[in-house]
Amino acid sequence: MQDTCTNAGSFLESLFQGVGLNIKVTVTETPTECLLDLSGPDAGLLQAEGGELLQAVQHLVTQAFGRMLSEGQRLVCDVEGFRATREAELRAMANLAAERVRATGAPFIFGEMNSNERRIIHLTLANCEDLTSIRNQSEMDPHVSSELR
Repeated sequence: MQDTCTNAGSFLESLFQGVGLNIKVTVTETPTECLLDLSGPDAGLLQAEGGELLQAVQHLVTQAFGRMLSEGQRLVCDVEGFRATREAELRAMANLAAERVRATGAPFIFGEMNSNERRIIHLTLANCEDLTSIRNQSEMDPHVSSELR
């Protein structure tokens, strides 16, 4: 995985330099993850609009290098802890929704989310034995709902 991580980091640095962005890529590797942490004066641009550009960069790197990883490994792009903060936010939202569903018995429908955000909601709610999380089956409607089992 080390070569793939290094190559992905070099690819991003070339990409950012090519479009005139001052963004540095720091590669950190664990047995399950290749973290590409993006920092620098222009890194904040990747966080705008809820991290849409960061998500696009993530998609590009995954398409270019993801197939070179072993099963169970993944590439993750982050900007100065943005993803970690967003993940904590999503886990808190899932737990709050779980409390609301338990209190009212009514399903809770989350707003539109990308696939990684839906994954975090599903994984958080998977720890709740009395609740289930359901993804709307339509690709055009990327919502998740939580309800009692």
